[in-house]
Amino acid sequence: MRSVGPRNARSDQDRQGTRWRRLPVGRQALLVLAHLRCGDTYAQLAAGFGVGIATVYRYIHEAVDVLAAIAPPLASAMITACRKAFVILAGTLLPIDRIAVDRPFYSGKHNKHGMNVQVIADPKGRLLWASPARPGAVHDVRAAREHGIIAALTEAGITCWADKGYQGAGGAVRVPYRGRWDRLSTGQQAVNRSHAKIRALVEQAVATLKSWRLLRKLRCSTTRITSLVQAVLTLHLTSSG
Repeated sequence: MRSVGPRNARSDQDRQGTRWRRLPVGRQALLVLAHLRCGDTYAQLAAGFGVGIATVYRYIHEAVDVLAAIAPPLASAMITACRKAFVILAGTLLPIDRIAVDRPFYSGKHNKHGMNVQVIADPKGRLLWASPARPGAVHDVRAAREHGIIAALTEAGITCWADKGYQGAGGAVRVPYRGRWDRLSTGQQAVNRSHAKIRALVEQAVATLKSWRLLRKLRCSTTRITSLVQAVLTLHLTSSG
């Protein structure tokens, strides 16, 4: 049997038209996880794994694109949600490193630049789905409509709890009563208290998403953020499934 040493492996890859790899697959996977989970920079990873920064860049982009491509679509999340008593919808802002002139990415609600991501959680606060990223200036209800979340929930008949940022959403989305607390009736105040307790559970799903430290402060191109979110979603659902 022909031995498969470094030279033979390189010859096989040359014939197949694939790139020669400085690291074995397991080390490549570890490098990508270190970037996503710990937020290690390209320079830190290059030094730690003994490869060049360009190699780190290529490994991460290739892996993220593959993971993002297999992320579950909204339709899959709706199938899972149908088995739940209800779901909770919330928007979260992923901070980005942007200058003040980038107004489309500035969130007045959070007073910082970032990307809007819609999160769906189950009644126990577990992350079910995360949307593609939109500029931070996009309001939650608009983002939910653009992603088709409200229409999908309504069509499936799934009760959804959300905050005041989704006023006017209609359909299956339930929001608290508007107005100053002292101007609401006793019954309306009780409803809002109950609503707030249920809605608070979604913060666990948001925390799960942001436990991947890279998403706490993104310094990459905004065109890559959706792929990063979808890659993280794939890894989370795979590990928790």
